[in-house]
Amino acid sequence: MKLVTYSNGTETRVGVVDVDAGEVRDIGDLLPAGSGMLEVIENWSSLQGAITTQAPSQPSVPLEKVRLLAPIPTPRRDIFCVGKNYREHVAEFGRSGYDQPDRSEALPEDPVVFTKATTSVTGPFDDIDPHSGVTSELDYEAELAVIIGTGGRGISYDDALDHVWGYTIVNDVTARDLQRKHKQWTIGKSLDTHCPMGPYAVTADEIVDVTALRVESHVNGAARQSAAVKDLIFDIPELISVLSAGITLLPGDVIATGTPAGVGIGFDPPRFLSSGDVVEVSITGLGAQRNRIA
Repeated sequence: MKLVTYSNGTETRVGVVDVDAGEVRDIGDLLPAGSGMLEVIENWSSLQGAITTQAPSQPSVPLEKVRLLAPIPTPRRDIFCVGKNYREHVAEFGRSGYDQPDRSEALPEDPVVFTKATTSVTGPFDDIDPHSGVTSELDYEAELAVIIGTGGRGISYDDALDHVWGYTIVNDVTARDLQRKHKQWTIGKSLDTHCPMGPYAVTADEIVDVTALRVESHVNGAARQSAAVKDLIFDIPELISVLSAGITLLPGDVIATGTPAGVGIGFDPPRFLSSGDVVEVSITGLGAQRNRIA
């Protein structure tokens, strides 16, 4: 099932998308008053039945008539992100000189984890603020993001996928100069609008084999990134197990799993984004987002 958060011009609503029909069905009447996507995820066990059986009969509107927002427009806490999680990206990042402390191309022994501020989240088709007064080295990173359903601490590798509610797309937009300047990555990763998310939040039961999904990006129509999720150095169960070892994961938490090779700093010279550039990110079965640099 593909769920969305959308604006009809006056309200923010939650809906189920029929991609083939090009429609979104408003499921607001099936939810407790005031519920958004976070509440849907948190109460999925009690809501799933009604949504599954009754959504097809709910009022519909053409997708082209609504504005799709990030599926979780305001996460309850920062996005968990994983750096250097595809082998070829580790190599290009090491060669670039933006890695710390040196130009190492060695694979990480453990997941490299950082966060993006909740205020960086923006819609799948919204403009990205270039923050030209703050950064001059804007880059893109196409990523599969995991949405936690059942929270918990000390989640085992074998049980980890039982805690996944679904998946979405994230573009981990990065200010490379700030990333390098501040050593730790929070500022360089967290500028406002630098986390396009969506268009859909896709339930895990719709994805037969998450490792077979292909993560791709294009800039101004030119192919930049393409890799299968099976190429992750640290796979999804391991990421969940490592994160939850001492941190309680919560329903609705988002984990961005890392980006493949082909980012702007992987070129010589680097190919940074400029105003007017268009970045498209797609993942098999999860749709595609398209964002213009304002």
